[in-house]
Amino acid sequence: MRLILIRHGQTPTNVAYTMHTTLPGPELTHLGQQQASALVSALADEKIDALFASTHQRTQLTAAPLAEDRGLQVLIRDGIREVSAGHWEGAGDHASHNAFLDLVFGWPTDPTTRVPGGESGLEVLQRIDGVVHEAVQSGGETVVMVSHGVAIRVWLAARAANFSARDAKRRTLDNTGAVIVDRSAEGTWQVLSWAGQSVGPSGNEPWDSVTAGENLGS
Repeated sequence: MRLILIRHGQTPTNVAYTMHTTLPGPELTHLGQQQASALVSALADEKIDALFASTHQRTQLTAAPLAEDRGLQVLIRDGIREVSAGHWEGAGDHASHNAFLDLVFGWPTDPTTRVPGGESGLEVLQRIDGVVHEAVQSGGETVVMVSHGVAIRVWLAARAANFSARDAKRRTLDNTGAVIVDRSAEGTWQVLSWAGQSVGPSGNEPWDSVTAGENLGS
């Protein structure tokens, strides 16, 4: 099966560069609404069997135009919410952002570490795994999940064979950017494309050919 993992549309906190990971979270900006509507045409060639969104309203608002177009129910799951920023919640400075991201992108190596005042890597991966397992068990060939930048990158770094913690830290995912991931018959996940760019089986392209600035994914 294939998973299409999509980051939500732009929010006011994205514009302000502040971390906001508590529920229900901000709504979309006008641009974010346009980005959500654009997903309808961007995914026009995809046969979508199920559509999930997190408990943050920004993901549900992003999924809504696609759901309406396809006649799908948005399956709201807490397991794919954003990683809690803990005591960094509301921070808007680069030092805090980088400290948070350095910690969470270390989870593929040591998932027992915990965001101060927040979650451990084990807790985050287990809750995301639960929703992914539900999608796999649904029997659908293509499932869309509208989630969050950090949550998507953390999960891929831990679960995709061709995506490392280094990739997670270096690769940004813009608002409504999509990552297509394939599951083999043996249960192995592999990133096929990142925001429209094909990814080789080793993960060397386009990762090593692109230098991207850090971006808060919440």
